[in-house]
Amino acid sequence: MPAFKELKNLKIPGVNPPSTRCEDPNCPWHGTLRVRGVILEGIVEKTRAKRMAVIRHEYLYYDRKYMRYERRSKKIHAHLPDCIKVKEGDQVVIGETRPLSKTVKFVVLGIKGGV
Repeated sequence: MPAFKELKNLKIPGVNPPSTRCEDPNCPWHGTLRVRGVILEGIVEKTRAKRMAVIRHEYLYYDRKYMRYERRSKKIHAHLPDCIKVKEGDQVVIGETRPLSKTVKFVVLGIKGGV
């Protein structure tokens, strides 16, 4: 098992680092996983799978034909490290990372403005 470094500073506004430590190699705070790409916000829909959560990301889409915005949403599968405790209905911040599986390309960074 590789030796993990101390808590990394991800410098993401509105996200506090977790208070507990984990031994997950795919944790952005305690492991070696790098966060790059987009940072999104969403609401946790499901946490039934082991170390995985389904996040609903809502956004506005501009329809040029009708010159109006419409509300759209998509479900994103994200890796959930052991040190971050979330439940269904929590608003979380997720970050893009390298592909961890066929459908998981994001990781949960923390609860939005939370502890």
